[in-house]
Amino acid sequence: MAVHIRLKRQGRRKRPFYRIVAMDSKTRRNGSEIERLGWYDPIQEGLSIKLDEDRVKYWLGEGAIPTDTIKNLMTKIGFSYKLHLLKSGVSEDEIEGRMEEWKSNQLEKVKKAEERKLAKKVAK
Repeated sequence: MAVHIRLKRQGRRKRPFYRIVAMDSKTRRNGSEIERLGWYDPIQEGLSIKLDEDRVKYWLGEGAIPTDTIKNLMTKIGFSYKLHLLKSGVSEDEIEGRMEEWKSNQLEKVKKAEERKLAKKVAK
């Protein structure tokens, strides 16, 4: 049985809400899951996602394969970077410091992107 970490759609029409779940790769999208690992709300402003990091680490250790969308979400919230640091053998204190630095860099990127959008809008 190949386990995938993927999205399971919830919510109503034109108002999606997703659960992040571990499920068999042959199960249909809204089929039975093995375990719920978090949720993702694409409608809310910013990045609205909650992930149970310990359980995701467990499933990845067991050989679960995340889908491309889940990989992208994990990258956006910095979980992929955190996993990389853990595999490198970095201490917990240093990981916390590097994650704070990473978060501040991400905020700067978002601010610069917003400034570019405003500059484009004004130029038109």
